[in-house]
Formats: sequence, C-alpha cells, structure tokens
Amino acid sequence: MPTWMVVEDEPDIYELLLAMFEIWGIRGVAFVDGPEAVAWVDDVDQGRVRGELPEVALLDVRLPQLSGPHVAQRLRRSSRLGQIGIVLITAYRLSPDDEKLVMAEAQADLLLFKPLPSLAELREMIERVIVRRRQAQPAPPALAASPVPAPGDESLAVLPAPSVPPLKEAAAAPEPGAPEAPGAGAAQPGARSGASTGGDDAEH
Repeated sequence: MPTWMVVEDEPDIYELLLAMFEIWGIRGVAFVDGPEAVAWVDDVDQGRVRGELPEVALLDVRLPQLSGPHVAQRLRRSSRLGQIGIVLITAYRLSPDDEKLVMAEAQADLLLFKPLPSLAELREMIERVIVRRRQAQPAPPALAASPVPAPGDESLAVLPAPSVPPLKEAAAAPEPGAPEAPGAGAAQPGARSGASTGGDDAEH
C-alpha cells in the first residue's frame, strides 16, 4: 500500500487529509509538530521503523517548535528518505522572492497555498511530484560484460576447449602385388553369389 507522510498542526486539515488517504487506499503517517516528525525520521535511519516508507511528505510551513522547511532539510539528509517528494503547505501569502527562498531552503518539489485545491486536483498534483521524483532517480547500473583478454594477457583465465575424441581412421588399401589377407573377398555368411559355378552343373 502506498504511504504518504503529513506534518500538519491544524486539526481540520490533518483529519481531512488522513480521511482522504484512507479513501484513496493510501496509508498515512501523520505528525502534529516538527520535533515529532524529525524523531520519526531518526528512527527510520536507525532501522527501528518497519513496513512501507512514505514516497511523499506534505509539510506545513509554519509548525510549532520546528518549521516545515527544517523538517524537509532533515528528510533530505536521511539515508532512506532523502529522495522522496516534498510538498510545502502554507496559509501565508509569500512574495515571489520568499517563495523561491522557502522552496530552496526546503529543497521542496511543490508549494501549495491554503485553502487547498479540490481533493481530486490535490491528489493529481501530489502524484505528479511522486512520478517526477521516480524519474529523476538514477537507474541501477547495468551488468558489466565479461572482459575480453588482449593478446598475451594472462591475467584472465581462459578455459580449455572441450576435448573431441579422434575419428577412427579407415583401413589402408593393400599395395598392388601384396598377398591378399585370408578371407579377403569371401562372401559374407548368408550372402548369395550371382556367378555361375560351371557348365556341367547346369546340365544336371
């Protein structure tokens, strides 16, 4: 089951997002403040969290004690969560320069303003972030082909070719004038000869 992370201190939005996740077939990992979220990321990196890890995190920009961008920075330093999508959410209007600043600080993929878009549109926007993140990840290295040894290079072992049994040599023909071997030219047992044995036998 896909898993999405939420860090949101407003109860209405917190509960609404988790309810929508359940309808969409998504497991929610939710926190109400920054320190709680960062402690969970620490547990993930130390192998104390089992099960499916989130593929995206929705972070409120202004959180108690620790801001959303600071949580995002901890995610980016994570050995196991560093490549997930990050979506920032805020109710505050920011200037274009402030938007760029907060996005760069958090290394975020998307910035959304409250009130949030319709749920269908919100899901589509988040899934686009996930797809872009997957496509940006490097492909696993291809298997290297076996090296071909250069002439005279003995560093690579060469397997010997399989042995082939020698072919049986045909018997040599006798030389002219040589005595014929006993039995040579005799008919095989059971064979019929086509030559006549003589005129006298024909008369009887």
